[in-house]
Amino acid sequence: MIEQDDFDIHTRLHTIVRGEDEAAMVESVGLALVKLPDVLNRLKPDIMIVHGDRFDALALATSAALMNIRILHIEGGEVSGTIDDSIRHAITKLAHYHVCCTRSAEQHLIAMCEDHDRILLAGCPSYDKLLSARNKDYMSIIRMWLGSKEMVRVMRKKGIEHHPNFRAVKHVPFDQFIQLVAHAGCMIGNSSCGVREVGAFGTPVINLGTRQTGRETGENVLHVRDADTQDKILHALHLQFGKQYPCSKIYGDGNAVPRILKFLKSIDLKEPLQKKFCFPPVKDSISQDIDHILETQSALAVDLGGTNLRVAIVSMKGEIVKKYTQLNPKTYEDRLELILKMCVEAASEAVNVNCRILGVGISTGGRVNPREGIVLHSTKLIQEWSSVDLRTPISDALHLPVWVDNDGNCAALAERKFGHGKGIENFVTLITGTGIGGGIVHQHELIHGSSFCAAELGHIVVSLDGPECLCGSQGCIEAYASGIALQREAKKLHDEDLLLVEGMSMKKEEVVSAAHLIQAAKLGNTKADSILRTAGTALGLGVVNILHTMNPSLVILSGVLASHYVNAVKDVINQQALSSVKTVDVVVSNLADPALLGAASLVLDYTTRRIY
Repeated sequence: MIEQDDFDIHTRLHTIVRGEDEAAMVESVGLALVKLPDVLNRLKPDIMIVHGDRFDALALATSAALMNIRILHIEGGEVSGTIDDSIRHAITKLAHYHVCCTRSAEQHLIAMCEDHDRILLAGCPSYDKLLSARNKDYMSIIRMWLGSKEMVRVMRKKGIEHHPNFRAVKHVPFDQFIQLVAHAGCMIGNSSCGVREVGAFGTPVINLGTRQTGRETGENVLHVRDADTQDKILHALHLQFGKQYPCSKIYGDGNAVPRILKFLKSIDLKEPLQKKFCFPPVKDSISQDIDHILETQSALAVDLGGTNLRVAIVSMKGEIVKKYTQLNPKTYEDRLELILKMCVEAASEAVNVNCRILGVGISTGGRVNPREGIVLHSTKLIQEWSSVDLRTPISDALHLPVWVDNDGNCAALAERKFGHGKGIENFVTLITGTGIGGGIVHQHELIHGSSFCAAELGHIVVSLDGPECLCGSQGCIEAYASGIALQREAKKLHDEDLLLVEGMSMKKEEVVSAAHLIQAAKLGNTKADSILRTAGTALGLGVVNILHTMNPSLVILSGVLASHYVNAVKDVINQQALSSVKTVDVVVSNLADPALLGAASLVLDYTTRRIY
C-alpha cells in the first residue's frame, strides 16, 4: 500500500519475529532497536511521525527519543482494554507533539501532563477518506471478494471453505475494505476498526470481548464483553444485522489531514527539544525563578468597535497596564495596517513595563469563526469586514498566537474570568450599547453554536409588529433597547419639540443622542420616560425567553445602558417568567472595560492550548 501511494522508500527493515506469543513481540522490539539507529543516523529526520499503539511503533518511538529526534504521535490519549493501552501511553510520554482524534483523548493527554500547546485535536485521518467514500461503486468490489480463486485457497487452508456463510480474507486494500464495511449488514469481531472507522457509515457492529473496553463508540456498536455462550452472540446478531444507524463523527469530520499539515508547518524546529510536562501545581514549592518574579504575564487585547480601534496590554489579573486608542479606519487595508502598527507599538512598550506578551486577543463585532480566526460577517457599523482572516497576518507579523471572537462572547469571557461570572457554571451576559449583544456560558464553557451564531441575543423577537431592526426583521430587542433605537426615538421627539424640558439645553450643532432621552426622562419628560420603559420591557421579555431556554443562574447586564434597564428587567421577570426561573440573579457588570478584558481573556485562558 505504501508503494502504491508512490512514497520514496529509503530503507526496508525486517524486524517482525514469527510467532503469536508475547516472546515474539519482545524479540521483534529488540530486533528493531538494534537496526533502527543506523537507519535514523542516515535519514536524519526533522520529525518522526509515529502512529497508533502497536509494539513495533514503540521501538521506533524509543529509538527516536534516545537519538534526540522530534516525535509526533498520532491517535494518542485513547483508551482500550489490552497491552495496547500501555504501549500507546508509553509512546505519548516519549513524543514531543500529539495529534488526537477525540475530545476525550485530548483531555486524557492533558491529564497525563502533556504540554497543552503541543496537542492538536484533529480527528482521525482515516475519516477524511471514509466520509467521502460512501457513494462509490461497490458492487464490483463485493463480487470480486466473494468469488476470487485466492479466497477459495485461503478458505481451504483455514478449513472453513465448506461453510456457505464464511469468506476468509488475509488482507483487503483500504479503498475496497471501506466499501465492504459501508455496505455490510453487520461487522463482528474485536478490531478497533469496528468501534472507530465503521461509525462513519452507521454500519451495525458487534464488539466481542474486552480488547476495546474504554474506547468511545457511536450508537451503532453493541458490546458482548463476556461472550461465553453462543446464545449471546446470536442474540446480538438478531438485534444488529441489517440495521442502519446515524453516521457518527466522534472520531472526525473529514478534515483531519489539513489540520495535521498545518500543525506540522507550525512546529518551530529551533525551539528546545527537551520535553516539558505540565504537572499540577505542587503545594509549598520553594523553587523560584527571577524572570517569573520580574515579568508579568500579559495579553495584547484588541477591541474593534464601530467608531474606535483600541489596543491594550492587560495583565493576568485583569489590570489594563497601557491603552492605545485610534479612530477605526473605513477600509479593510487601512484597518489591518493600523491594527498591526498599534500591536507592534504595544508589544514594544510591553518590554519597558516588564510585561511578557503571551498572545493577541481580538474582540470584534459580527459573526466570527474562532477556530480559524476569521470574521465571517460584519455588523453594519464596521465596513469592509466580512470573510476576513485576522489570525494569519497578525500572527505572522508579531510571531504570537492570535485568538478572535465576537464582542458579545468576549464580554461573557471577561465576566467569567474577572467579573460576576467567576466560578458560575451557567450565566448569560447581555451588552446594552450601540447595539444589543451577548454571550452564553453553559457548564463553564462558552457556547458558539453550529454556525458560530449563538447568543445573538439582540435579535430575539419580542413583538411581531414592532419597529424595524437593522437586521431587516421587526420587533427585535435591538430595535427597542439599543442606543441606536433610543437615539431614533429621541430624534422623533426633538423634531416635534417634545424632547427638551426645563433644565435641558442643546447647542444647534449638537447631535441628538440616547443620552438626551435619558436626561429628559430623569427631568420628568413623560414621553421620554415611556420610551425607556418600553425599551426596558422589551429587554426584559428577551431575558425571560433566555431564562426559559437556557435556565442560567445569573444574568449580567453590561454596557452604558445597563443601569437604566436593570430594574425594568427584574420587574418583567417577576411578572412574566415561570416561577422556577424567577430566582435568577440579575446584576449590572462591575467591569470598567469588558471588551478589552474579554479579548485578553481569550489569550489568558487559552495560551496553554493550540486551537486551529
